[in-house]
Amino acid sequence: MTSAENYAVWTSELTKQFGGQTAVNKINLAVPKGSVFGFLGPNGSGKTTTIRMLLGLADATDGEIELLGNKMPKQAEQALPRVGALVEGPAFYPYLSGKVNLRRLDSASKNADPKTREQRIDRALAKVGLTNAANKKVHKYSLGMKQRLGIANALLQERDLLVLDEPTNGLDPQGTREVRNLIRSLSSDGTTILVSSHLLSEIEQLCSHVAVMSAGKIVAQGSLAELQAQNQTYLKVVTPDAEKTLKALTDAGMKPKQETKHGLEIFTSEVEHGFDGDEVLRKLLKAKIKIKSFAVEQASLEDRFVDLTGEGFDVVQ
Repeated sequence: MTSAENYAVWTSELTKQFGGQTAVNKINLAVPKGSVFGFLGPNGSGKTTTIRMLLGLADATDGEIELLGNKMPKQAEQALPRVGALVEGPAFYPYLSGKVNLRRLDSASKNADPKTREQRIDRALAKVGLTNAANKKVHKYSLGMKQRLGIANALLQERDLLVLDEPTNGLDPQGTREVRNLIRSLSSDGTTILVSSHLLSEIEQLCSHVAVMSAGKIVAQGSLAELQAQNQTYLKVVTPDAEKTLKALTDAGMKPKQETKHGLEIFTSEVEHGFDGDEVLRKLLKAKIKIKSFAVEQASLEDRFVDLTGEGFDVVQ
């Protein structure tokens, strides 16, 4: 198992059982310091349960957790003041202003210095772009503004790690862009950010590293570039000449899959990375095969995600 030294979050064989059911199954999570880390998986795959264990909100059945170099939950008092979190959506007093809500939440923290409270609240509101709405009652906030207020609460003190569970859940496109831009801004300041999401597009646009979780297990982990590099490359040929194309591709050593759409035959075959299709194309043309389309394509990250988690997302019930 990798040393925990260079990681903001590190787990070894982390497990959570509810009765006879295993919700999180011996996962080894490694979140590099300074990264924007996407914790990706279908709803119900165990992401939120894992996050709750990381933050000491749920006890692990087995395994080890280190948070910012501190063993959890034994050293929670040293770790958690350096961690900001937004888990399962923000909750505020609707008829108090955003600023008053933050004041009440900050006063409830034993680690918060009352002498710097107003300055810290103003700074957190400015970071999330809510200065002009600071005195507006929260029930008049949009959902995106409430999410940003929740992140402001997580930023009331200096944080080395920010944990955001489904931060764009339920937001419209404008709210999603607001939260996405905020995460980028916080990352540029050097904060390690762990973003849990079931939305692949969010992870692709935000994250430098990824772990994919399915049915309680981590099925892939690494940098986003590494995960993309693992995607399979395919040759795809669209033609009306089914028999001749099948023979030519088979003679070239391939095992093509075939389907019919709109009166045309579509042949796809897995090939090695760096595959040069020119020779195959020349053989097809020499055989006088009519070609509507010829391409060498790399499977998308979405295809990879489906391969890893299963069509329809096989989740823990």
